[in-house]
Amino acid sequence: MIPEDINMVHKIIAFCSKNRFFTVLAVVGFVLWSLYAMKNTPLDAIPDLSDVQVIVFSEWAGRSPDLIEDQITYPIVSSMIAAPQVKVVRGYSFFGLSFVYIIFEDGTDIYWARSRILEYMSKIQGNLPKGVNPSLGPDATGVGWIFEYALVDKTGQNSLADLRTFQDWYMRYWLESVPGVAEVASVGGYVKQYQIEIDPNRLLAYNIPLKKVIHTVQASNNDVGGRVLEMAGTEYMIRGRGYIRSLQDIEEIAVGSDTKGRPIRIQDIAHVQYGPDIRRGAAELNGQGETVGAIVVMRYGENALEVIQRIKAKLNEVRSALPPGAEIITTYDRSSLIQRSIKTLIKKLSEEMLIVAIV
Repeated sequence: MIPEDINMVHKIIAFCSKNRFFTVLAVVGFVLWSLYAMKNTPLDAIPDLSDVQVIVFSEWAGRSPDLIEDQITYPIVSSMIAAPQVKVVRGYSFFGLSFVYIIFEDGTDIYWARSRILEYMSKIQGNLPKGVNPSLGPDATGVGWIFEYALVDKTGQNSLADLRTFQDWYMRYWLESVPGVAEVASVGGYVKQYQIEIDPNRLLAYNIPLKKVIHTVQASNNDVGGRVLEMAGTEYMIRGRGYIRSLQDIEEIAVGSDTKGRPIRIQDIAHVQYGPDIRRGAAELNGQGETVGAIVVMRYGENALEVIQRIKAKLNEVRSALPPGAEIITTYDRSSLIQRSIKTLIKKLSEEMLIVAIV
């Protein structure tokens, strides 16, 4: 050590020996501060070095990529370039889908950024095609993928469509209520649909246009409000209940009448059934066949280890509500990687502290 450094060390030692109370108080304060930091510091095995990013997703079914680019992606990209603190805007157009990635400058608050995007989207909403409603992606980053699970039925009591229905209408909402979860993305299985397979020959024989069938089915799936009727001092609410609840309700919808005044129903011109939506992918588990699962994405800035623990607690809580024969299998759990990383860190820090103490 050079003489200046030695003198500085001597001065520090002299100051601490003369001011013992303040020295002990400072040490206690630093120890308490360290314990607080150890307890509240977010723990994760993967450092989040991603940019502050907001994703705008739009869907326009059946349109080609060049039409999506001209009427959706380009207007959004050209508008977002002018947003404050925006660094890069990237647009991607696919068949029926549009993705726009807006990357902000480092240090920008992600929720401030999302509010600015919503503000600018409101300006161009009228310039987009009718029926196109852009939505923001989850408030998460690329490393927010922290947990995965699969719904499996080895007894055969539930089909892939049944498991996907349970996942979309129950499991997803249960897990999205967990603090720190930004999104639960369902994968695999079949999305259940009411499908009307129209016979073109019958449609032509009854001289009914296809557009009328579509409009009639849409108009028949609705509730109608009435008024209040007072009788003998009691008020009765009058309404018409018309929401479709079964395949038979669709089959009984009248789309017109023949020359004798008899109603022409959907079942006279089409076959109605349950069926799957068009799939763009599938999920497979350990070579045992297709399965239904989900990806749990953590909200930006959350403690990954604590969020995973909350997810596991919620899964244990809802196991009793699973369909008969169904079970939950964890397929990815980052908490084990985080725990091993913490053990490695503690080991290395202990070794360094021992070496420093010996020196």
